[in-house]
Amino acid sequence: MAENSILCSVSSLILSLCTLFSCLFGHCDSVEQLGGYDTYTISSFKYPETQIRPFEMRYIRVDLPPWFSSISIALKSSVNLDIKSIEKIPKSLLPIICFRDGSLPLPDVSNTSLKALVALSSGSFEEIQVLQNTEQCYPVPRNTTMKLTNEQISARVLYFGLFNGVGPTRTQSKMIVRGPSYSFAADISVEGCTTSTMQGQYCNQTVELLSCGRSGSYNSSGNGSVSGFFNQSMVSCRNNFETSCHVDGEMKIYSLDILQIAEFLTISAQNVRLKPMYRTGNSSGIDLMCLARYGAMPSATLHDYSGNLNNSPLVIHSPKVGRWYISILARNLSKEIGGAQSNVSKVCYSLELQELECPLGKAGPNCSSERYMLLTVLRKDSAPFESYYLPDVEKVMSDAANFLLEPLLSNYSYRGGLDTWTYFLLDVPHGAAGGNLRVRLTSDRKINYEIYARNGGLASLDNWDYYYVNKTSSSRGSNFFVLYNSSEEKVDFYILYVREGIWNIALRHLNSTGGTSDGQTTMSISLERCPKRCSYHGDCKFALDASGLTSYSFCACDRNHGGFDCSIEIVSRQGHMWQSIALIASNGAAVLPAFWALRQKAFAEWVIYTASGISSGLYHACDVGTWCALSFGVLQFMDFWLSFMAVVSTFVYLTTIDEVFKRTIHTVVAILTALMAITKATRSSNIILVMAIGALGLLVGWLIEFSIKYRSLSFSMGLCLNRFEGWRIREWLQNLVKTVLKRFRWYFVLAGFTALAMAAISWKLETSQNYWIWHSVWHVTIYSSSFFFLCSKVMSINSGNERPTDGNYQLTRQNSLSRGA
Repeated sequence: MAENSILCSVSSLILSLCTLFSCLFGHCDSVEQLGGYDTYTISSFKYPETQIRPFEMRYIRVDLPPWFSSISIALKSSVNLDIKSIEKIPKSLLPIICFRDGSLPLPDVSNTSLKALVALSSGSFEEIQVLQNTEQCYPVPRNTTMKLTNEQISARVLYFGLFNGVGPTRTQSKMIVRGPSYSFAADISVEGCTTSTMQGQYCNQTVELLSCGRSGSYNSSGNGSVSGFFNQSMVSCRNNFETSCHVDGEMKIYSLDILQIAEFLTISAQNVRLKPMYRTGNSSGIDLMCLARYGAMPSATLHDYSGNLNNSPLVIHSPKVGRWYISILARNLSKEIGGAQSNVSKVCYSLELQELECPLGKAGPNCSSERYMLLTVLRKDSAPFESYYLPDVEKVMSDAANFLLEPLLSNYSYRGGLDTWTYFLLDVPHGAAGGNLRVRLTSDRKINYEIYARNGGLASLDNWDYYYVNKTSSSRGSNFFVLYNSSEEKVDFYILYVREGIWNIALRHLNSTGGTSDGQTTMSISLERCPKRCSYHGDCKFALDASGLTSYSFCACDRNHGGFDCSIEIVSRQGHMWQSIALIASNGAAVLPAFWALRQKAFAEWVIYTASGISSGLYHACDVGTWCALSFGVLQFMDFWLSFMAVVSTFVYLTTIDEVFKRTIHTVVAILTALMAITKATRSSNIILVMAIGALGLLVGWLIEFSIKYRSLSFSMGLCLNRFEGWRIREWLQNLVKTVLKRFRWYFVLAGFTALAMAAISWKLETSQNYWIWHSVWHVTIYSSSFFFLCSKVMSINSGNERPTDGNYQLTRQNSLSRGA
């Protein structure tokens, strides 16, 4: 039942997208082919080059009016992946492009639409038939040019989204965001036909608009009109000419606009005959094939309904509101009248369509069910388009966002207790496709209702987009249907990223005994931004698509949860505790360099190391959600600034210059590192920049030190020519090497560089998933490296360049003492 009911609304789109991506990965006609045909540019958009960072997304909306002929899309990106690379990259890091008709794609909901990624990228399209939704996802190609016509895709709204990784972790809040970014630019052009009666890819197909008029009341039994609310109005449509004639294999196309909710649409061919008339041959053997399609030109492979009008009329139950295209194709003409005569013979007929409409407030079979148009009530002080729906009838007197069902139900008591239907119509406004439609039922006893939802037409057992019968039977297999509560007394589900336009929520009341239930059932229908308010594990954000025409919402989850609604626990409570302990306690390694600095009475360095460890611990305690001593921004600045200062101070400490010069270097470094910490502190290049500043500080310190100690040495050209002075320079260089070798304890230097290499490796290995492990290792190794470098400095050495003690000075001193005696 479900497969047949969704065939008409889904199959054509799936086949259309097959053709779309045949063009995407194959060869397509160029846009220039439209030259010479009667077309014009309806709209043209150029999206500048945009960068998509890891876990980010972008949406683009393209409106396709009924008179469009084709859409051309040129996409350029910096992605360069082959099939082997795609197989190795996890979905959380894979650049993906998704298409959806009518609303925004959301690949995070389910992995179903991602199973065929590799197969589709290699040009195989068989698995696309397995997907039970209208969302199709593919790896982002490097350069793509595609063209779609109104024979391939419906004239509605096409959305495509670009994602840099999908899955539950995409919405999870992360301490760091690392990974490859990619850029894309797009040119989109929509072409249309200048003449309304000419359509098709090149606007060279004649489409006849059927003329319609009301023909009065109608009775399903054929006995004339029926009194009361059973009156039904019939809209009859026919072609402008009395008859239409086809040669064998010729196709004629008609269009029909359905403006109101209809019970059914009947397409029939009257007075089928051959022209000219032949003694041999019978028109009853001719196939007069009718292909009907909603919103797009039908073809033999792309259509919603089909039938042979020469055998029986084609009946479409609950047709959608909008434009329908109907094609008539004559076949087997040569078989009936002979091959030679078929070249000049035609089959003629009169095309007639009947659209049955119910009176206001009625719907369903024989227009015997109640139908209510719900009013939209905007929520105060809420996000854009957030609203709830209430019936505009005197039976419901409520200022709340819900209403009682029992006063509104259809009364079928005279029909012997058969199941009854009640229909509710609501409008999702233009631009609200990024919202979520929520439907709730709450009763004081067991719920005895089935719920069917459909966009654009009445829902029934055979025609629905989403449904709920009980906890074991619903549309849970759909990516855009999420059931949150399914008990005997309560039903609560969402339709995610709901399509714009008219929606019908149909209730089927199961009358098992024929009696009236004394229970009360409350119904609530609302348009919300984020499902379940992000399950109270995140914040609801909203933004606009690239065209600025659609507002969409999304959840920004906390550190421990992910998924489109933050309902997936990624980090358990125990895991969160261990992550917090590791990230906070690992800063205790700052005690090592702080202790050594205090022992050596290097009080400035002791303050920096101690403050760095404390601020880093407080920052990570706030980052993991444990406790925030100050605002997050202040703690982040203090952590990065003092960390930068600690690294540079380690280098400066290794020099033996006076405190005056050290204070000068520290002041300059404090200014530079503060600017780095306040502007993009988390960028990876800061590590290299801080190391470079520290090395520069060490070099400047050494230069100051050696310039003071050896300022008496002259390097004038005249002295350099003197052999004796040349010997003095060589002696000075040898003493310099000896001084450097004696200045450090080299086993500590080796240990310091080893710890520094481990810190660099842990930094490189950090990802969003394992951040807490490797960043804790980073804390320990970076503080340990500072400790080893501090220990490597020899506090008092003989440089070898100090002047020897003057013996004459000692003798003179002794003589002076003896005289004094």
